[in-house]
Amino acid sequence: MFELRCTVRDCQEPLHQRENGLFCAAGHHFDRAKEGYWSLLQPQDRKSRNPGDADAAVLARHRWLKRGHAAGLIETLQPWITDQQRIDAEVPLRTLDLGCGEGSFGPALFTADADGYCGIDLSKRAIKLAARGWPSATWVLANADRILPAADASVDRVISLFGRRPVQEISRVLAPQGTCIIAVPGEEDLIELREQVQQAGHRRSRWEIIVEEMTSSGLQCDARKHWQQQVELEPDAIADALAMTYRGMRHSQQTRMESLAAMKVTLAADLLLLRRCP
Repeated sequence: MFELRCTVRDCQEPLHQRENGLFCAAGHHFDRAKEGYWSLLQPQDRKSRNPGDADAAVLARHRWLKRGHAAGLIETLQPWITDQQRIDAEVPLRTLDLGCGEGSFGPALFTADADGYCGIDLSKRAIKLAARGWPSATWVLANADRILPAADASVDRVISLFGRRPVQEISRVLAPQGTCIIAVPGEEDLIELREQVQQAGHRRSRWEIIVEEMTSSGLQCDARKHWQQQVELEPDAIADALAMTYRGMRHSQQTRMESLAAMKVTLAADLLLLRRCP
C-alpha cells in the first residue's frame, strides 16, 4: 500500500501496517474502517461536524460520473499519465489524488498502479464510496488543505481534478522531477445551465492564476490542454450537475431549474501539467 505518515500534531513519523492498523514509532495508532479506508483526520482538521462536500453533492457527482460524462476528459489526461516513466519497473509510481471525491478518476487513470495510489478526501461519504469501488488502492479520510500524509519529496505524481490545491504541501511532497496534474472548470463549463438558472453566464478563466501560484512554489508549467464537449442532458442529469456544482441555490433559481427540460450543455476544463524543478 501507499506509505503514509502520521498526522498527529508535531509527529509526522512514517506509519507501518500491522494486522488491521497503522502504527508510528511514537505509538500513535489508526484503525482501518470496515469500508476499507484509513481515517487520519485530526480534531483540528474539522471545521464542522460533517466536513467535506455534502452527501447530496457527493452522490450527485457519483451518478454524473457513472453516466460517462468524464470519459473524454479521462482520455485527454491519459497521455500525461502514461508518459511518466518509472525508474524501477518493479516499483509503482506513487500518486496522491487530492480531493479524490467518490473515487471514479483513480481506477480510470491508474488501474495498473493500485499499490502506489492514494486518494484523499474530507467527506466520509465520498471516501466510503471510493474504498468500496477500488479496494486494492489506499484511501484516506483527511484534510488535504492541511498537512498531506506523505514524506518530503516522496511522491511522483500529485493529482487535483477539480479538488484541493495546497500549493506549499504539493511542493513539499513532490520528488525531484515529480509531476502535478490539475484540472479546473473552463470558462464555458455548464454555461447554458448557468445562463438559465442564474440568469447570468459569467465566464472566468482560472488556470493563469493557478500557474502563477504553482511557479512561485518551485514548480514549472510543462503543458496546458483545454478539453471541451457538448452533451445532451435529461432533467435528472441537469439536477445532478447543479447539485454537485452549486450550494444553497435560491428559491427562484430552484424554480427555474425544475422547469428545465432536456438540453445541450457544454462541458469544459483547463488542464495543467506542472513539474517539480530539480
